[in-house]
Amino acid sequence: MSGRTGRRPGRPDTREAILASARAMFAERGFDAASVRAIAGSAGVDPALVHHYFGGKDKLFLAAMNAPVDPGELLPGVLDGDPARVGERLVRMFLGVWDSPAGVAGVALLRSAVTTDWTARLLREFLVTQILRRVLQQLGADPAELPLRGSLAATQMAGLVLMRYVIRLEPVASVPPETLVAAVGPAVQRYLDGPLDGVFPT
Repeated sequence: MSGRTGRRPGRPDTREAILASARAMFAERGFDAASVRAIAGSAGVDPALVHHYFGGKDKLFLAAMNAPVDPGELLPGVLDGDPARVGERLVRMFLGVWDSPAGVAGVALLRSAVTTDWTARLLREFLVTQILRRVLQQLGADPAELPLRGSLAATQMAGLVLMRYVIRLEPVASVPPETLVAAVGPAVQRYLDGPLDGVFPT
């Protein structure tokens, strides 16, 4: 009998094949342009297996980059409350993650992003598509402003955790989290929904 051809059935290595394909495609195309069908095709499996192992593109993306947390579980706490304090709650959430056991994986991810372009692309997509874009949409930001506002907010968030947990710049590395929430939160808030002179109309 001739050997079977076609897509690979579920096997122990199928999950890793899907993850390898997803990492490459998310890094190359970005989260929005990378489809489950294309990822499955590159891995040589049926798209149904992607859903079987990961449940959808959002979960696949988190698994592909070994994200320390699922933003979908944390963002409701950020978005619930006074919209004018979202920046503070977002900073508090970030610091809470990095101060928790998940912070070890987070620091490893940051270190890799600093030295590896591939990881930097994935981290960039994670910050923008999984966290900041969701926050901005909830705040009702103009869709045309989403990319720049998200990128500016990301500079604050990524820079803060990099300096506190990787570079360990003092006194940022050792001050109480609430000190940083009070100092950085308003800057993040401005990027999220405030006027940006010379960029967006007031």
